[in-house]
Amino acid sequence: MHEISLCEGVLQVLQTESARQGFRRVKQVWLEIGELSSVEPEAMRFSFDVVMRDTLADSARLNIIRVPGAAWCMQCAKNVTVKQRFDECPECGSYQLQVTGGEEVKIKELEVE
Repeated sequence: MHEISLCEGVLQVLQTESARQGFRRVKQVWLEIGELSSVEPEAMRFSFDVVMRDTLADSARLNIIRVPGAAWCMQCAKNVTVKQRFDECPECGSYQLQVTGGEEVKIKELEVE
């Protein structure tokens, strides 16, 4: 389950920013998670609660913002939305798609004290 590793990375960012910006507690975290990132939202929520226990983000609320998958079709030259990798182009049916978005996992916003 790579969600644990992702949450450990989030915690490192929170600790670094706490030292840099001087906040003591994290109340809420908003994460943008792309549809193509292979991250399961429920596994991420569980992992977040486990990893944040007894840290500056203990009991923090995790808000997940889903980002749709996006690709550029080499056949019809259109930007399209895709649900998963290796989908066909919804416009022309081609499988020659280059992913352009929806792979990210990033901290979008924090509520801190």
